[in-house]
Amino acid sequence: MSEENVQEDKNIEVDKDTPKGRKKKLVIILSIAAVIFIVVIIYLFKRINEFDWLSNQMVAIYIAIGMIAASVSAWFMFRKTIRTRLRMEKVIRDDPDINDWLVIFNWTTKILYVPTIAASFLAAILISIGCNQTVIGGIWFAVFFLNFLIEEYNISIKILLITLISLGFFLLWLHLLGKVTDFLGLFKKIAISMNFTVYFLVGLIGLLAIFTSWLKGLFYYISITPNYMNLQDGPTESGEQIGREDYNTRIDTSDFLERLMGFGRIIITFKDRKREPIIILVWRIQKKAQLLERVRAKFAIDHMQGTGA
Repeated sequence: MSEENVQEDKNIEVDKDTPKGRKKKLVIILSIAAVIFIVVIIYLFKRINEFDWLSNQMVAIYIAIGMIAASVSAWFMFRKTIRTRLRMEKVIRDDPDINDWLVIFNWTTKILYVPTIAASFLAAILISIGCNQTVIGGIWFAVFFLNFLIEEYNISIKILLITLISLGFFLLWLHLLGKVTDFLGLFKKIAISMNFTVYFLVGLIGLLAIFTSWLKGLFYYISITPNYMNLQDGPTESGEQIGREDYNTRIDTSDFLERLMGFGRIIITFKDRKREPIIILVWRIQKKAQLLERVRAKFAIDHMQGTGA
């Protein structure tokens, strides 16, 4: 009964992405683009005498329009040849012989700085409304320093507990000496003051690094099925298939703070000891680990194709 439900769910997913549905979406997108284009043309014709068509600003607009047109043209030309991670997920999902699979890619470690990126944008907003720059700078630095520790060091629960207990004994020792206030007063002297532009650029650069990692993951990824693992290396069909018996997988969530943020590592080792292991930083590690366990515990067999008499 469960197999029938799985098959029905697959049929529903396939129906949502039929050629007719894709054409309908394409028509809607093209219609919206046509309306915007017509509005822009009408606006330009009404103000045609006010523009200096050879000015630097207009040349910049021409370049931007050319780049957009080239990008759209390239997408239409190569969309059937480019093999992205999202397309691979759809292909595997539509395969009637595969019910469990996992497609993963390696995030950059800069994604661990998401709290710092969020704090940067929040600090930029607070600075713009006139809040104290020194106080905001101190809080931002604390968030950044914690993020730095998370990325740079593997902090297990054991190390975290030892650190907290040691800090507690250190503060108790300072209390017995009557020096706790003096020690905490040192942090008041750390005056960090940055303006709106700096905070905004820090947040923007962080987002750009994460987006670049996600974009790279569209073309460099690993798809794991019960029978094989495919290492995709590029935007086309360049890749390598490895049989299930030629590799092993391991989940690493030893870094407690990374795990609190939902991150962990999937380590792939090979039967050929000369080959270096692959370490992949993934998000939502709990779900990914469960899917990986289900995939590795199964072995898919092709359905027998009936033949007519």
